[in-house]
Amino acid sequence: MKKLDVNLREYLQQNHNQLTWKERIRITFEIVDALDWIHKENLIHRDLHSGNILYSQSNDAWYISDLGFCCPVDNNQQYSIAMLMWEISFGQPPFMNYEHDSILAINIIDGIRPKILS
Repeated sequence: MKKLDVNLREYLQQNHNQLTWKERIRITFEIVDALDWIHKENLIHRDLHSGNILYSQSNDAWYISDLGFCCPVDNNQQYSIAMLMWEISFGQPPFMNYEHDSILAINIIDGIRPKILS
């Protein structure tokens, strides 16, 4: 098993101000590419967030972890990817000022979206 150094959330907390847009796009591409591999197996992740995206410094690569909730495809993960792109872009998770509970989940389903940061 590979030793992975840090998850995406921690990486962004430590490095966000130094990341170029080219690096942010590369990170996003690697995540989408790994997710595509999961989808080619006709699975969805179901728990995709920055804590489950891990970085290996030894080979400068990003991996998706915690596949325990994977299940056969029955919907898509566009929202999860969008929220990861948000965090990569702004250096902080969306809805960071909200309690991450069932009320937030219901509000998201009902259409609440994070406020645009400038």
